[in-house]
Order: sequence, then structure tokens, then C-alpha cells
Amino acid sequence: MSHRPSTPRPGFRAVTPVSILDIRRRIEAGTLTPQAAIAQSRERIDAADGELFAFARRAAPDAPVLAQGPLAGIALGIKDLFDTADLPTEYGSPIYAGHQPRADAALVAVARAAGAFVAGKTHTTEFAFMTPAPTRNPHDLARSPGGSSSGSAAAVAAGLVAGAFGSQTAGSTIRPASFCGIAGFKPSFRLLPTVGMKTFAWSLDTAGLFAGGVRDVAHLAAILSGRDLGIGDDTPSALRVGLYRSGIDGQLSPAMADAWAQGAAACERLGWRVVDIVEDKTLRQAREVQPLIQDYEGAVSLTYERLHHGASLSEALRLALQRGAAIPAERYDDARRTARNGRRAVNALFGNCDVILSPSAPGEAPLFIEGTGDPAFNRLWTLAGTPCVNVPGLRSPSGLPLGLTISARFGRDKLALAAAAGLESILCSA
Repeated sequence: MSHRPSTPRPGFRAVTPVSILDIRRRIEAGTLTPQAAIAQSRERIDAADGELFAFARRAAPDAPVLAQGPLAGIALGIKDLFDTADLPTEYGSPIYAGHQPRADAALVAVARAAGAFVAGKTHTTEFAFMTPAPTRNPHDLARSPGGSSSGSAAAVAAGLVAGAFGSQTAGSTIRPASFCGIAGFKPSFRLLPTVGMKTFAWSLDTAGLFAGGVRDVAHLAAILSGRDLGIGDDTPSALRVGLYRSGIDGQLSPAMADAWAQGAAACERLGWRVVDIVEDKTLRQAREVQPLIQDYEGAVSLTYERLHHGASLSEALRLALQRGAAIPAERYDDARRTARNGRRAVNALFGNCDVILSPSAPGEAPLFIEGTGDPAFNRLWTLAGTPCVNVPGLRSPSGLPLGLTISARFGRDKLALAAAAGLESILCSA
């Protein structure tokens, strides 16, 4: 096991994810065995995780490697929010230190049934809230990988595993994918099961996926969901792309604003028609009400922890739960009505465009000591339940990743993935 230095070495680092599709092609061609692919993943974890801290728990040395199934040879990191029968599940909290579930979460069980190897449990922020996990950004160890799916995004970006599970209640899949320079997929609400995943806000929590590239994450999503989500080599033609102009665009860093413009220009080079979409009052109110719904539902979901283990909670989470518990049910119900109107308004947007292009985060990854970043640019799409894909391929002047989000109408997950793959192809070839 690698020694864990007390002070990580900062500075830009070149990291290379591994491809799910490439591993599967090599296995099917007979040039790589599933056992060898998993052994390579284990070696990469041994070599790098001593300073990355992506994993909270590792699979046992004698954990079986399946030789059959569409995900055989694919090592996955499982966010420590999902139950696992063979590894403790601690939800990023000392309250659950050593907690051992009796069964796998549904999504974990589906992955194993498809032949995937669970390489370990990846660090999450405390109960998937804002208090940082120990994980560092593989591009610069002085920076945050984002949250709450911190370890999953970092492990994929550093090439330790080919894919990983995350979740999103506000921006916990798309934002870490942006900060770490990989593909992140938040599917349509409830496309992937959350049974066995610790609940924070039941009307928002969404299981998400990470992989090195968009086609890789589409392949993983297709197998896990049983849906036709795989992306071929063809790029969609004649798409209408809406640039979502919101009331918080002033929060964008100059680098992210420039990246968004570059993304729009790339869409035009693909022959897609780009139009501006201006956030109206209904959409603004829906975006602004998302934190209230999250706080209220979080306080209810974590009632036991709040009342019986409040001293073991971080100050940030304790205050958030107190704030949520103070919200009257009537105000929450009003917020739900605002959210419902917002979902209708988001659905109506797609009468004027096929997909929406927006920033995945305000800018590049913040310094680790500054926290996991702001989910403001993800809140509306999570509230609306629309499929979202972080498209990697752009960089800030300092060399750090910047991601853009492709969103589509609820249920149009394949379109979102296909458009994201087309945009990724041209951004990565520039």
C-alpha cells in the first residue's frame, strides 16, 4: 500500500483516463483478459491513490473477477453512498463507521450481474452534502475534484478505474466531471434505480455515472439501464442548440465564459443551429427554489442522524439540517408547486431547441481549501429531471479542465448523449 503523504504536491499534472470501450474491444479480440484488465486497474490504484485519496475502501485481494458478461474486465468505483454487501458503506460520515449492509444497492447488483468488478468504495462528501471528502483533483492535488461524487470523478480521471457511480441532488455528478475533465452523465430522473442509495432529497436524488469519454459513459448507461443508449460514430445532424442565458451568468469566470463561446462555435461547425434562450421568471423561480426543497427533504431524510448524532455531523451539514427542519410544510408545498411549474417550463424550452448547452460549473476547480464548488449552474436541470451530460475537452489558461453541459428533454437521454459525443469529438480534435 502506498504511503499517504500529509501534504500533497500541487501543480498541473497530465492524467489519462482509460476507456471502457477500448477495454471491451481488446477483451473481445482476445488480446486482453478480464483478469488482466482488473489486475492493471489494481496496480494503478496502488501506484496513485496514496496521494489522490479517491478510495475509502478497496476490494479484497481475493475478490472474484468474472470472465463473462458485457462489463467483464471493467473496474468500477462505487460512490460510498451505495450499499455493498462485501464492503462497508459509511456515507462519508463517522456515524456509520464500519457499517456493513446485508445486500448490494440495486445498481451495484445490476453491474455485478453484467460482469463488472467493484474495485472499491470511492469517497463521498458527508451524506453527499458539501463538507469535503479527502479526495484531491488528479490534475492538481492542491485543488478540489468537486463534490459530492469526489472520489468517483477523481478515480476515473486518473485512470484508476474505467467507470464509476455517482449521484446528483444539486450538481454532484456534472460538477465533479467538469472539474476532473471526464464525461459525467446525470440521466433522466429515476432512469437508474436509487434503491440502496442513501437518500438526501427524494424528489431530487439521481444516480449518475462517470467514464473517460461520452461514448464510454453511454455504453455503461446502456448496459446498466437496459436501454438503447449506446452511441455510434455518426454525429447527429441539423440539431437546434439553445444557449441557456440565466440570471447567474455573471458568476462565470472569464475562462468558462470563453469555453461556453467555444462550445457554441463548435456546435456551429457541426452544422447545428445555435439560438439564445433567455431564462424567464418561472424558470428563475424554479432554479431558486431548488435549495429550499433540498434542505427540507434533507432534514426529513436525516431526522434520525440529526436528532441522535447531531454532534457527529459537520457544522455545515448540521446548520443545513436545522435550516431545513425550520421550513414549514406549507412553504415546502409552495416550493413543490413552483418546481412543478418549472418542470413544465423546461419541457416547453425544447419546443424551440433539441438540446441545451450551458456551463457545467462557474469555472475551473477551486482550491481544495475553498470547498467543492458551487452547483448553481446545475440546480435547474436536476430539479427538472432532464438528462445532462458533461462534455470534456476544454481547458482554462492554467490547463485545468472546463466542462459544458448538454441537456435534453426528459426521457431523451440518447439524444443528450449523442449530441454530447458529437460536441466532444470536435472539442477534443481542436
